[in-house]
Amino acid sequence: MGHFGYSKQGAVYSRDRAATALDQTSAITQGHPELAFVARRPNYSGYAPQGHFFGDTEDFTYDANNQIIPWNQNGSDASGTGATGYNRSAYRLIAVPVERYLFATNGNWAFNDQHSAFFEGTYASSKVATNIEPFPLGSDQVYKPSGQVPAGSMISGKLVRNPLIPQYLYERISDTDGDGVPDYFFTRRLSEFGPRHSVVERDTFRLATGMKGSFGQWNYDAYLAYGKTKEAQNSTGQVNVASLRNALEAIPGPDGTPVCANSSAVAEGCVPISLFGYNSITPAALKYVTAPGSLQTAITQKLAGASVTGEVRGLPAGAIGIAAGLEWRDEDSSAVPDPLTQTGQNAGNALPPTYGNFSVREAFIETRVPLLKEKPWARELSFLGTFRHGDYSTVGSTNSWNAGLEWQITPDFKLRGTRAQSTRAPNINELYTAPSQDFPNGLVDPCEGININNTSALGLNCRNAPGVAANMAAHGGVFTLNQADQQGISGYNSGNPDLKAEKGRSTTVGLVVTPRGIPMLRKFTFTADYFLIKIADAIVATDRQYALDQCYNHNNPVFCSFIVRRPASVGNLSAGSIQYSNLSVTNSGGLGTEGVDVSASWADKLGPGDLSARLSWTWLRQLWQKATPEAPENSDVGEVTASNTNAPRNRAGLNLAYKWKQLGVNWVTTYNGPVSLDDQFLKSLNIAPGTVGVGSRTYHDVQLTYDLRKAVQLYLGMDNIFNTKAPPIITGLPGNQPGTETDSSTYDAIGRRYYLGLRVTL
Repeated sequence: MGHFGYSKQGAVYSRDRAATALDQTSAITQGHPELAFVARRPNYSGYAPQGHFFGDTEDFTYDANNQIIPWNQNGSDASGTGATGYNRSAYRLIAVPVERYLFATNGNWAFNDQHSAFFEGTYASSKVATNIEPFPLGSDQVYKPSGQVPAGSMISGKLVRNPLIPQYLYERISDTDGDGVPDYFFTRRLSEFGPRHSVVERDTFRLATGMKGSFGQWNYDAYLAYGKTKEAQNSTGQVNVASLRNALEAIPGPDGTPVCANSSAVAEGCVPISLFGYNSITPAALKYVTAPGSLQTAITQKLAGASVTGEVRGLPAGAIGIAAGLEWRDEDSSAVPDPLTQTGQNAGNALPPTYGNFSVREAFIETRVPLLKEKPWARELSFLGTFRHGDYSTVGSTNSWNAGLEWQITPDFKLRGTRAQSTRAPNINELYTAPSQDFPNGLVDPCEGININNTSALGLNCRNAPGVAANMAAHGGVFTLNQADQQGISGYNSGNPDLKAEKGRSTTVGLVVTPRGIPMLRKFTFTADYFLIKIADAIVATDRQYALDQCYNHNNPVFCSFIVRRPASVGNLSAGSIQYSNLSVTNSGGLGTEGVDVSASWADKLGPGDLSARLSWTWLRQLWQKATPEAPENSDVGEVTASNTNAPRNRAGLNLAYKWKQLGVNWVTTYNGPVSLDDQFLKSLNIAPGTVGVGSRTYHDVQLTYDLRKAVQLYLGMDNIFNTKAPPIITGLPGNQPGTETDSSTYDAIGRRYYLGLRVTL
């Protein structure tokens, strides 16, 4: 058997939707919940194509004619009149373009009636090509960490001015770092580089082969498998920091034309660069400082195993079913960034190549034991049990098991219950993922607004943080942040090779009712299942807002290690502002959930055709997590969180399908109940948890099918047919996903859309 598939999805840009066309942020502030869904527009980036430059006490930028003007980031009114900032939403995406290929094949060769060989092969390839806004560069990324750019060079003990420095700036700067050369700061959008173009190509292939067959009442299965995923990320629009430093440090040449001050750099082709004004970077300078980016990753899995299944006769209620097996698995991964990234020379932190490997040997046994059969109040009663032991090279031994009962009371009623322990070892990504840069939004700095005389634990912890005291001194004793500080937060997400396995305990109790004895209900099936799951040492990514709270409100050094503040001001970025809010995968204090799943299904002939219907509903009683073993439980029920958990109290779905001769109709309705904003976020703003949120959303999708002939089907569909709008979870609020101004993992940010297709079976 062979299968080939191809799909291609285009892009949907933020600029094509009124709600997402402009950079914006929530106007919510301390104690003002009514401002949560009020968009402060525009909220442009401080990294603009013409540059923003800072002297000792003044800052300025350029107009469209490259004349010096005052900086006015968001303009003078709500329409952005006179704004000098930059609209990133012009480049951002709601839907990312993706192209995919898939080929799969399998086959069997029977040696005789009892034994056969098999093989499976799969190859999948995907390509994502995206553009985002040009690179935002700050002088602190070029001259780390202070960000002071020299406006000249010392030649033979004498100061030689850089001729590319405007006179206006040169007159307003002095030597602030003691090297004898006046210096300045800047931020600039590298528009001459073009958009940051990224191409990600991922190839996955898997081969498996083995034998299967039977010996009397026993069946066997033995197999070998090998799989590998390779991913190549290539990007443009990056800058070579070492080359840029050489290009920024220019002096007059013999004929007065600017040349690079470093003679060795000149020999290597250095071209002086000017960042002052629109389109000021020449093609030659651009070529010298441009740096391509790349990341090559690979994950390989090797697998071998065997299992047997059969029955042991002898019990009055029937035979005992048994399955047992052994498995060995080995996985390794690698992530190798380009040389500039490895040395930190492309305006980011240095990211070394990472490699990881683990192997595991497992054994399992499963059984089904019939206890009663055809007895009063016990048409059938069976015990189900499993046990699995694993030996990991990373976390050592693990044990998992479950024990359950299935009780068919009458033909119409069945009870089922299970108690289980599950163990999950960290996967290769959680262990060894190389740090990747992120730009979180919506973080609330607990130190903002703290007074120098504040003697609380929060006040003391904030004043002890690098740069905070200097910030207070510059702002009348109050720690003060600006728009650039909020937009200038970065961070790195990384794996953790010291993780240990997580262990979960779960309890489920369910009822299945098929009331065949009641004529009006004989076509119905009803189910109700209660679930309670608790996971100890759950492997989670640390919530950034929680880390800030734990560091400054609770003086927890573990979480303080995730936060890096600027020790001094850098251009328009304030001293003490958060430079990096990092995130790592850790073993938390656990998480848990509890609730009920209910469903009702029906199928029968109706009119000239056949109708089937299924209604499902989930009620969530609890969903909690503990960031550390000592931390209290934090409930996320009915919330949308900063980690993009969307957990309404109620979720429901209705599926209807009608088939009449060649014509078919399928209607799908999904309901997502109301949710409030993350309680940790609201508490950080002195707003009562549960008081700010968004209402429910219901989406309807429909598909029509028509069988042209037995093996050919035409289909036409419409998603979100009533064009239900996504709730405004604006930038700055938990759950926001950049470019969409909502939680696009839950709500439809695109709107009504159509598709047409043809299915052919050969």
